[in-house]
Amino acid sequence: MGRYSYAFQNYDSTKHVRASMREKKISHKHAREIAHAIKGLTIEKARDYLQSVVEHKRCIPFGRYNNQVGHRSDPGVMSGRYPEKAATEVLKLLDNLESNAEYKGMDLDRLKIINATMQKGVSIKRFIPRAQGRATPKNDIMTHMEIVAQEL
Repeated sequence: MGRYSYAFQNYDSTKHVRASMREKKISHKHAREIAHAIKGLTIEKARDYLQSVVEHKRCIPFGRYNNQVGHRSDPGVMSGRYPEKAATEVLKLLDNLESNAEYKGMDLDRLKIINATMQKGVSIKRFIPRAQGRATPKNDIMTHMEIVAQEL
């Protein structure tokens, strides 16, 4: 695997901790909305929130990619969804972030997510054979995820 850099600038290893996943097969649109929703939360609150999203108790509000997205009954949420696959991957990333903070000797109760970045990765291009000798493209876009937390 090639070398990569983080999108977060001004990283200070004494007060910041970070974790990233590369080339995950999840929706980059769902991942972007999840990143927007968990930014500013503590790790424990973000984990509880994403766990309730997986259980369909709370929804992720969709701000940018909300065309044809139905309204939800969550307070303060107009349009939203329950992206289970992306939420479980972000939960794994939060576990990784927590173990990195534990390794550094940081206080887990005082960690707050200050940056959550999700970006498009490579596109895997394939074709689905159809009737009459035709073919339909099937493109999968991978997603890069990065979370940075700060000890307050």
